[in-house]
Amino acid sequence: MSLKTSRTGITGTVRFVDETKIWVKAGDGGKGCVSFGRGKFIPKGKADGGDGGRGGDVLLISNSHPSTLLEFSFQRHHKAGNGEHGGKKKQSGRKGSDCVIRVPVGTLVKDLETQELIKDFTVEDQRLGVAKGGKGGRGNARFVSSTNRSPYRAEEGQKGEQRWLNLELKFPSDVGLIGYPNVGKSTLMARISSAKPKIADYPFTTIIPNLGVAKYGQFSQLVVADLPALIKGAHRGVGLGIRFLRHIERTGLVIHLIDISEPRCSDPIEDFRSVNRELEAFSPSLLDKAQLVALNKIDLTHVQGRIRELKERFAEMGTPLFPISALTGEGVAELMGEVIHLVEEGRERGLRGA
Repeated sequence: MSLKTSRTGITGTVRFVDETKIWVKAGDGGKGCVSFGRGKFIPKGKADGGDGGRGGDVLLISNSHPSTLLEFSFQRHHKAGNGEHGGKKKQSGRKGSDCVIRVPVGTLVKDLETQELIKDFTVEDQRLGVAKGGKGGRGNARFVSSTNRSPYRAEEGQKGEQRWLNLELKFPSDVGLIGYPNVGKSTLMARISSAKPKIADYPFTTIIPNLGVAKYGQFSQLVVADLPALIKGAHRGVGLGIRFLRHIERTGLVIHLIDISEPRCSDPIEDFRSVNRELEAFSPSLLDKAQLVALNKIDLTHVQGRIRELKERFAEMGTPLFPISALTGEGVAELMGEVIHLVEEGRERGLRGA
């Protein structure tokens, strides 16, 4: 995905790639050798041609770096080395070098032709062979028999496998921050984690997912994802959200931020329902995730009178509401206490990355 941005007179291009296709080709096997070793009592020569080496394989290995599939936009073709040909005196050719491709954790690998899911890389250092090298051909020493002591026969090496693959990246995280543009997701992300997202007073500040690690007490590996803003019609491609809705599928818990200081937010309940409709339209399973609502920017005096009413309305819906100020930190500890509790429960049930 390529996004052109223009903010405060600065124009640039930000590229975030979370889906691409690549072609992989394993190495061909080397040729078998036809050779005859001549000696004092072997006037016609003895067959001593060696076998060809096996072609190299293509392997995918998951790694925390890189964090996007951008590099595959520049290099789509990946090929392993061919096996060496066999030699005299029964010398076998060397195996071709393997082609090792490192993909981010969270990558789904599918066969491009059948769309069959081959592998879901959920943790680091997982390995997957996606193309097998061809066998090396046999040399003429392999074909010696009682009726044929000097065969002139050897085999060609087998061709290595080749295929097109579709790579799709879904960030694995414990918590995902969602909401309309400019509600304070990046500010909250900066307060609760080690990440340093871009923060500014205009919509769509976040144009690529940001990951951070929150550290609260002994809970030191709480991975938080700040996802680009959702707006009405996001599931159809409006705004930036459609490209990143897939990453919410990897979160165990969702924090839904609402900013009642915005003039457009006359009804926070409707904003809440509108964003959830976008999640449901993209994938109904997203509504099965635990969801907390954070009412942001309560440090502003003109919103104080609405907090109690909104807590009662959300309570009637059975949805926990946490009034916070991401800027000052007010109420954030209470929110994160509940987040940690729910994430721990989810991890016990194995929900992260589901």
